[in-house]
Amino acid sequence: MCGIVGAVSTRNIVPILVQGLQRLEYRGYDSCGVAVHEASLGEMPAGGLHRARSTARVAELLAQVNHEHLQGATGIAHTRWATHGAPAVHNAHPHFSHGPGAAPAQAERPGRVALVHNGIIENHEELRAELQARGYVFSSQTDTEVIAHLVDSLYDGDLFQAVRAATARLHGAFAIAVIHKDEPHRVVGARAGSPLVLGVGEGEHFLASDAMALAGVTDQIVYLEEGDLVDLQLGRYWITTADGQPLDAGSRPVRTVHAHSGAVELGPYRHYMQKEIFEQPRAIADTLHGLQGIVPELFDGVGQPGQQGAAAWRVFKEIDSVLILACGTSYYSGCTAKYWLEGIAGIPTQVEVASEYRYRTSVPNPRTLVVTISQSGETADTLAALRHAQSLGMRHTLTICNVATSAMVRECELAYVTRAGVEIGVASTKAFTAQLAGLFLLTLALAQSRGRLTEEAEGNYLKAMRHLPAALQAVLALEPQIISWSEDFAKKENALFLGRGLHYPIALEGALKLKEISYIHAEAYPAGELKHGPLALVTSSMPVVTVAPNDALLEKLKSNMEEVRARGGVLYVLADADTHIDSSEGLHVIRMPEHYGALSPLLHVVPLQLLAYHTACARGTDVDKPRNLAKSVTVE
Repeated sequence: MCGIVGAVSTRNIVPILVQGLQRLEYRGYDSCGVAVHEASLGEMPAGGLHRARSTARVAELLAQVNHEHLQGATGIAHTRWATHGAPAVHNAHPHFSHGPGAAPAQAERPGRVALVHNGIIENHEELRAELQARGYVFSSQTDTEVIAHLVDSLYDGDLFQAVRAATARLHGAFAIAVIHKDEPHRVVGARAGSPLVLGVGEGEHFLASDAMALAGVTDQIVYLEEGDLVDLQLGRYWITTADGQPLDAGSRPVRTVHAHSGAVELGPYRHYMQKEIFEQPRAIADTLHGLQGIVPELFDGVGQPGQQGAAAWRVFKEIDSVLILACGTSYYSGCTAKYWLEGIAGIPTQVEVASEYRYRTSVPNPRTLVVTISQSGETADTLAALRHAQSLGMRHTLTICNVATSAMVRECELAYVTRAGVEIGVASTKAFTAQLAGLFLLTLALAQSRGRLTEEAEGNYLKAMRHLPAALQAVLALEPQIISWSEDFAKKENALFLGRGLHYPIALEGALKLKEISYIHAEAYPAGELKHGPLALVTSSMPVVTVAPNDALLEKLKSNMEEVRARGGVLYVLADADTHIDSSEGLHVIRMPEHYGALSPLLHVVPLQLLAYHTACARGTDVDKPRNLAKSVTVE
């Protein structure tokens, strides 16, 4: 979602700040801005805090910065995804505080404090009322401006102490970066519930919400932990706990992180989403690279060196159930895995929407393996649900995640890190199929630990998994037929998706993709549920997409399809070659290259991704940055 970049240097860092924002554009945003301390450059000794803000793209912000000749060696920048207050320039970050008694007309004059913020402050109304009573005038509707005024009210010559005192009064989630007019070579940052990293350079230091923002600037990264404060000055930095206790270098080590900027190059593709759909064979191949057999150390993650599978093996022997926590697309991958875990591993499995789980009364089981699924590893709702489960005494945790350095990986006992690579498009594609691959491996590992996986079955499953990249490539060759379907869908405003068994979650994912990027209202149902209500919606203007693999439920599914045809509905069917479903009037069929058994969901989801993509293209929407959405959802 929102992105932060900050820097303390001896050179003009405006180009670095803007470039960092460009690297974070994929997260989704509706405004952006930059603020610098002009006095931080030697040739501008009288300068103060100046800013530029825009509700357009970062490219327009850059043009504004260049036009205004904004320069400075200390500064902060931000991309905002609106929570409190509409997307408007006066709500865009960075926010200034001019001190008590400043008139609204002074809003664009040099400020005393400049601040950027990711997250949500839950007690902002209480703090706003207190600050207004003290004479502070607000020019925005944001919760962020409250923090800027609070820091100003507590400032007594030391920005770090002011920020520490201010954050102690905040309830909610935040990552912040702050500069002050009286300290031209200092940036102070803090995090609680939102990610923030420190970049270490030669005589200069940086802050960012994502190491990707610093690609090409520094690869020396320190991951700040919950409650950390960081004080950046020229050539040095300090990290402390929330109460100001210094932390030694060993507790917050500098890591070399190769966040390659080349990963975000579009290449010959029209959109990042299209590129990422076609990267799925490689993403699966990379995720499964070096896989020789089902061994426990696959799930020991990056934080268990030298354990040789001991941690995972012990956990797998101690558990008797699985609880999956996730949101959005990741939730649908968990729903698919439930069929595998119960059908193959024989272990009771529950799948919960993370944002709901943490707020309901549940029955904890200390012998449960809590599995979180997240592309970014920073999803606020999923992290909060994980911590809630841990607080209930469920200490066995495992994450399926695409970012090895994320909070999710650091906070879980076990981890399987997928290798899908950087995903830029807001609508997840390759991360989803990589998650499914990781979840299927987890299923096999649990089946093995429970004595339910024979050597022959293991060999067959592994053979099928190694063939997945080639099978996916064959499915991608269906694109011309799917483009033909998309021309029909682009004229519609509603669609139904049907599936049965482990393909019902794939229907859910297909519907989600269509509404995310084409803005067509789409819903998914288990096909057997049609007659219990949704059939009332079926007309010739309501396309019905059906996932039809050749499995045990095929004949049942055919009956459900006839129910649609009898009401004049038009069917679009993804059918395995041997299902004996043929095209006819009102029945459009695309044949999948091969039947893939338990792994069929990884193949059937790809045509649904392509259908959503080409329908969105036909309707002219912003495919990679759909309205109102963000890539990494780091607020509740």
